[in-house]
Amino acid sequence: MEFAFYLSGLVAVLATLGVISNTNPVHGVLYLVVSLLAVALVFVALGAPFAGALEVIVYAGAIMVLFVFVVMMLNLGQAAVAQERIWLQPRTWLGPSLLAAALLLTLIATLWRGDVGMLMQGDLLSAKQVGTVLFGPWLLAVELSALLLLAALVTASHVGRQRKHGPEAGKETS
Repeated sequence: MEFAFYLSGLVAVLATLGVISNTNPVHGVLYLVVSLLAVALVFVALGAPFAGALEVIVYAGAIMVLFVFVVMMLNLGQAAVAQERIWLQPRTWLGPSLLAAALLLTLIATLWRGDVGMLMQGDLLSAKQVGTVLFGPWLLAVELSALLLLAALVTASHVGRQRKHGPEAGKETS
């Protein structure tokens, strides 16, 4: 499991560097998803499979849905379609694909060597226990984070709205 931990940690660091070094938001999100998957595998390697599953479901899934929602909300038009065709070239996917392949090989090697039994050391955390903690003593923090996400959504909607000035103000763009 040490091999899985260190290799997943390395992939997470490299993917995070890809997130912060890319100026293109699509490339950054691809690296972000790989980074989140790597962190989930780190959790699994440390013996916390439930935390790893939550990492994949909440972060990797929710961030991708949010990104798709923002792209749809902006309604960028034909210029954006042409730019997207350029972004979808195979070289765009090369870095995230290589890092994701390293994660997959790490997971396969861990399963092949039979280190899966090491995952079940210690107490298992159930979904009921997580819910009891989150909606018990941490209820205020959960509600405040929900309000923060709502404020971010309203702000993104406001910023994404196109303002029209001059003679073109009455025309709709398609």
